[in-house]
Amino acid sequence: MTARPPAAEIRAAVMVPLRFADGFATEARVISFAGLVDGREHVALALGDRALDSAPDGPALGEPLVRLHSECLTGDVFGSQRCDCGAQMREAVERIAQAGGFLLYLRQEGRGIGLYGKLDAYVLQDRGLDTYDANLALGFRVDARDYTVAAQMIHALGLGAVALLSNNPDKAEQLGRLGVTVSERVPTGVHWSPSNARYLATKASRGAHTFTVRPEDGPERGARGSVLPLHPPGELRREA
Repeated sequence: MTARPPAAEIRAAVMVPLRFADGFATEARVISFAGLVDGREHVALALGDRALDSAPDGPALGEPLVRLHSECLTGDVFGSQRCDCGAQMREAVERIAQAGGFLLYLRQEGRGIGLYGKLDAYVLQDRGLDTYDANLALGFRVDARDYTVAAQMIHALGLGAVALLSNNPDKAEQLGRLGVTVSERVPTGVHWSPSNARYLATKASRGAHTFTVRPEDGPERGARGSVLPLHPPGELRREA
C-alpha cells in the first residue's frame, strides 16, 4: 500500500563548486525545499550533466541515480573511522556526478537519534554493545530514520523513478510505500577499516545490508579481516 506524502516544493537552487580532501572536484546545484513535513533543512545536490542541465523545478531525467545520505558530522566532516559514512558520501558524489542524479543530504544524525544520542551510543559500544543494542539501551529504536521527507524531495524534483544507490533495503521499502518507484537498487562500495569492521559486520548481520561478511569478521570477533561486497559493482576499498 502506498501513501504519497504531502507535496513539497523547491525553495531555491544555487550552484556550488565541491572539492574533497583527496582532490576530487565537481559542481553541484544545491536545492532547498519548502513544505517538508519535519521542518528541517534537508537539501538535494544535483550532480552530473544530466541533472545540472535539467530545470531545477521540473523533470528531465528518466531514472537518475539517487542516494539518500543521512547526516554524520563525525564521519562526513571529521573523517571518523568508526563508521563508513564519510567514505560513502565521497563515493556517492563521484558516482552520481558520472551517471547524473541527486544526493539527498538528510538531517538525521545517528540513524535519527541525533548527535548527542549517537555519542552516548558510542560510549555503550566501547563497553561492548553493538550499534543496534546501544540504541535500544538508550531507549531508541535500532533505526529511527523516516524517509518521508526524502520522498517529498524526490516528488518535488519531478522524478518518476529512481535508481537507488544503497546497500540498505529499508530505504527502498520506505520509498516504495511513499509512492516512489525504485527501479533498481545499486550497491555501494564497502569501505573497511580496522576501526569500523565490527560496525559493518553488525549492519550486515542485523540490519540486512546487502554485503557479506566472512564468519570470522562477525560482531563477536571485532575488527579482523575484510568486508566483501555482495554484488558487482560494489567495490572493496580499504581505508588506511
